[in-house]
Amino acid sequence: MKKLIMFIGVLVFLLIPLQTVLADDANTSEKKEYLVQFDGPAEKGLLNAFDVEEADILTEYQVLPVYHLKLTDKQAKGLKNHPQIKHVEENAEAKATAQTVPWGVPHVQGTTSQNNGYSGSGVKVAVLDTGIDSSHVDLNVAGGYSVFGDSPYNDGNGHGTHVAGTVAALNNNSGVLGVAPQASLYAVKVLDANGSGSYAGIAEGIEWAIQNDMDIINMSLGGSQSSSILKDYSDYAYYNAGILVVAAAGNSGNSWGWGDTVGYPAKYDSVIAVAAVDQNNTRPSFSSHGPAVELAAPGVNVLSTTPGNNYDSFNGTSMASPHVAGVAAQVWQAKPNLSNSQLRSLLNNTAQYLGNSNYYGNGLVQSYNAIAN
Repeated sequence: MKKLIMFIGVLVFLLIPLQTVLADDANTSEKKEYLVQFDGPAEKGLLNAFDVEEADILTEYQVLPVYHLKLTDKQAKGLKNHPQIKHVEENAEAKATAQTVPWGVPHVQGTTSQNNGYSGSGVKVAVLDTGIDSSHVDLNVAGGYSVFGDSPYNDGNGHGTHVAGTVAALNNNSGVLGVAPQASLYAVKVLDANGSGSYAGIAEGIEWAIQNDMDIINMSLGGSQSSSILKDYSDYAYYNAGILVVAAAGNSGNSWGWGDTVGYPAKYDSVIAVAAVDQNNTRPSFSSHGPAVELAAPGVNVLSTTPGNNYDSFNGTSMASPHVAGVAAQVWQAKPNLSNSQLRSLLNNTAQYLGNSNYYGNGLVQSYNAIAN
C-alpha cells in the first residue's frame, strides 16, 4: 500500500511540471500585434522563413520598410535577433489626449447644450481685454483690433487669453473646453500688458465691435468712475446695434456684503453685470454686490487658457462674465431670431435662483434651461 501511495505521489509530482510546460507552450503560441522594421529593404521571404502566415500580415507600409504583424512570442524573439531586422515592437495602445472640462462649463449647463448641438456656431463674440494669444492651440481667433496699434493684438498680460478660453476654448481633445467652442472669437485689445487702459480705449473698442457687426461684447474690466461717453457707447451697442453687452461686476466686494460696489461699465442699464460664485454657488468675498448685479456665474478657481499654449486657474468676476457670454452664444445659436433684449430676458428668466439679488442678481446663468424654455 505504501508503494502505491509513493507511486501516486511521484506521478503527481511529475504531472505538475508537465502541466506547466504545456501551459507555457500555449502562451508562446498566442499571437500579439507587433510592428517590425527591416534594416534595409523589406523581404517578405524572411517573414515566411519564420512561418508568418499571410493572414497575420496586417499592414505592409510603403514609406518605411515596416510590417504590422501578428506574431507568437517565439516568432517575435526570433525576428528581433535576426541581423536584417532593425526593430520589433509590440503594438501599443494610443488614446486621445485628455481634455479638461473646467468645473464652470457644466455648472452653467454649457456641456449639456453642447451635447444637444449648441456650441455657439455662427455667433461673433468680441473680447474687450488685454488681447488674445492668437497662436494658442486651444483658441481660434477670427480677427480683432488693438487700440494701441500693435498687431496681431498680442496679449502681453494673459488676462484676455484666459477670458477667451472660457468663452470658446476648442473642443479638440486637449487642453480645456470653453462654453461655446464654435463661437467666433474676436480679440479687441483695450488694455495693455499691465492690464491697464482707459475709458477712451474701451469706447474705441466698443465702436470697433459695432462697426464690425459683433453679436456679443464681453468686458471683463471696469472702473469705479462713471463716464457719460462710455455709457453712451454701451447704450448704442445695446439699444441701436443690437449687441448683447456683458461685463464683470467687479472685484470690490466685502466679506459682509454691504453697499453698492458694482463698477462701470457693468453698472449701466444696457450692460449685464455678472457676479461670481464658487462651486457651492456661494458669493466669494471679492465679488462686487449691489442692485445692478443681474446674473451670477463661476468665478473661483476657473481653469482656462493662458499665452504660450499654457493653462492656469484665476479668480474674479472677470472669469464669471465670459461664462455668461459663452452661454449667450449657445442660446443665440439655438434661437437666432431672438433680439438681444429678448435673449437677455430669457437668460434672466431661466437662471437658477440663488438668493440675495444684490449678490446673485436673478441667479446662476443656465444655458440649456434657456434653450429648452
